[in-house]
This record gives sequence, C-alpha cells and structure tokens, in this order.
Amino acid sequence: MMNNLFSIFDPSTSILFSLKWLSMIYIFSFIPLSYWFIPSRNIYLLNVILNFLFFEFKSLLNFKIMVFNIFMFLNMFIQILLNNLLGMFPYIFVGTSHMSISMSLSFSLWFSFMIFGWMFYSNHMFTHLVPQSTPGILMPFMVLIESTSNYIRFGTLAIRLSANMIAGHLLMTLISSTGSNLSLILLLLMILSQTILIVLELSVAMIQAYVFSILSLLYMNEVK
Repeated sequence: MMNNLFSIFDPSTSILFSLKWLSMIYIFSFIPLSYWFIPSRNIYLLNVILNFLFFEFKSLLNFKIMVFNIFMFLNMFIQILLNNLLGMFPYIFVGTSHMSISMSLSFSLWFSFMIFGWMFYSNHMFTHLVPQSTPGILMPFMVLIESTSNYIRFGTLAIRLSANMIAGHLLMTLISSTGSNLSLILLLLMILSQTILIVLELSVAMIQAYVFSILSLLYMNEVK
C-alpha cells in the first residue's frame, strides 16, 4: 500500500545513493542515432521538429549573432523533451518533475540574461520598467510591478514545468491504485482512461518542452 502519493517522485532508493537520478543519462543513448547513414523514422521526425523550431526561433530573435543562441535553445528543448518522454516509461525517474532540476535550469538562464542586459543594455532595461504613455503618478507602481514580474520569471518557468509533469503522473497513479478493487467492466474503463491519459501526458511532455524553450528565448529577447 502506498503511504504517500508523492512517494513516486522520491528519487532516493537508498540511504547512501540515489540511483533514480541515473535515469537522466539515458538521453545520451540517443546521440549515436544521429550518426546513422540512413536515419530512422524517429530521427527523421526529430529533424523535422528541429527544423521547424529553428526557423521559428530565428524569426523571434533580433540579435545579429543568432546561430549559437538558436542551437542553445534547441539543445535545451531536446534535453527537456527526452527527460519528459523517458519519464513515461516504467521505473524511469522523471527528472524534470523536481524543482531542483527545473529551477536550476530556469534560474541559470534568467540570471545570465539579467546580467547581460544590465551590463550592456542598462538604458533599455530601465526604460522597460515603465511602459510608454504611463501617467506620471503611476510610474512608481509600474516600476514595482515590472520589477516583480521580471524577478519571478525563473520561478514561474520552473513551477510550470514541474507542476505539469507532476499532475499527470499523480492522476495516473491515483487511478491505477484502485484497480485491484474494481470489477471487470470498471477495470476496462480504467485501462481506457489510463490510455487516454498516457496520450495526454505525451502531448504535455512535448508542449512543456516547447513552452519552456520559447519563453526562455522571449525573455532573452527582451534584454536588447
């Protein structure tokens, strides 16, 4: 019997070492596939997605040197996507469901954007705190509101990713925990509902990887 519903997200398998964190290195098993002379259907699908994202990210960036920036966000998209998808397999730990992973990723990106913006584009960063045509009496409040919204961005990024990955897995675990007490008809309905939830979770895994990448890119784009 499960003592705690959130125990499925506990990475510790022993007192000395957390073996479930090793599941995050599974993404390196996909690297040799990109060197095949004749790519598989999975690699072909991934190339189609990356080409689409490349041109979309390129249209959003306004920097002169864009190639490195685009590749950085494409790499982040692949990393988050593979971790989300691998978490759908049994006995594989969902690393992105932990704030220690998502917060570290979002904070490092946000902090580097802020440092870059305040060091090289200070005037733009100051003017961004007060929208155009703001009444003079509202300017102090707008500075406070805009500053707060800038400083909580890394938290909202991390919470959005972790919360969406946790919610689906919790719902699937909660439904499956009642399977031993159900009749045959209800058991079939439970399997059907679990199948629908798996499809939904696969969609959420891809959408959250895209949302995290595109929002990080937009945050970077605002510093210039």
